[in-house]
Amino acid sequence: MEQELSGAEAGGIIALLGSMLLVIGAIGLILIIGIWRTFSKAGKPGWHSIIPLLNTYTLAEIGGKPGWWGIVAVLVNIIPFVGALASLVMFVMIYDGVAKGFGKGTGFTVGLILLNPIFILILAFGNSQYTGIGGQQSSENFVDEETQPQP
Repeated sequence: MEQELSGAEAGGIIALLGSMLLVIGAIGLILIIGIWRTFSKAGKPGWHSIIPLLNTYTLAEIGGKPGWWGIVAVLVNIIPFVGALASLVMFVMIYDGVAKGFGKGTGFTVGLILLNPIFILILAFGNSQYTGIGGQQSSENFVDEETQPQP
C-alpha cells in the first residue's frame, strides 16, 4: 500500500527542510566569519578559512605545527577507528597550540575541542591577541640581558 502525500503535507515538509537549511547556513556563515577573524588576528589571510583543507593547514600553522598536520588530520579519517583516533589526537595538539598562541590555558583547549564553534567565536571577537606559536612572544622585541653591555 502506497500512501501519497497531499499538497499541504508536501508543502510542510519542504518548508521545514528550507527553514533547516537557512538555520544551518546562518550558523555556517557565522562560523566562517569567526574563523576568518581568528586567522586575521594570527596574521594569516582570512580567506584561508573558506577553502577546504587550506583552513586546517592554516590552523595547524597557527597552532605551531607544520601545515601538513592539518591536512593529515582531516584525511586520516578515511581509516576506520584508528584514523578517527589519530585525527582526534592531532586536533587536540593543534588546538592546544592555538589556545596557547592566544594566551589561553588548558581549559580553553578543552573548550575548543568540545564546544568548538563557541570558543572559536570567543577567540575571534574577544580581546585575546595572538602572541605567537605556543604563546611565545616574537624574538624581535626580546632583549637578552646577558649580551647587553653593562654601564
